[in-house]
Amino acid sequence: MNKIDKNIVVIAALLGALTIAIGAFGAHGLKQLVSESALTTFETGVRYQMYHTISLLVIGFTGLIPASTKKWVFRFFIFGIIIFSGSLYGLSLNGVLPFSTKFLGPVTPFGGLSFIIGWLRLGYGLFKLKSE
Repeated sequence: MNKIDKNIVVIAALLGALTIAIGAFGAHGLKQLVSESALTTFETGVRYQMYHTISLLVIGFTGLIPASTKKWVFRFFIFGIIIFSGSLYGLSLNGVLPFSTKFLGPVTPFGGLSFIIGWLRLGYGLFKLKSE
């Protein structure tokens, strides 16, 4: 396993553990603190984080994807997790935090766009592969 693949897989494993912890916090710690709507928003962040964590794990273990594609997809997915999921976590906790997190609302679409660009970059990288 080369360094890029190893880094992607290790970070994906850590993100997997973190995602489970965040999801457990949402399922067990937030039910009495936030509205049903806020809990649904939180769960959306967890779901998208896990989708992209699993995708990174697969990408890291796949030898068919060029290293440059892996690097860019990794960057876009990590940025998406931080911005998309992170902003949803912040927005859903708005009612319990001592400060307003409503400023995160306009940020969320940039994380979603980063996910989309990551998927498009993966498709482009695979499209450019030479057929046997």
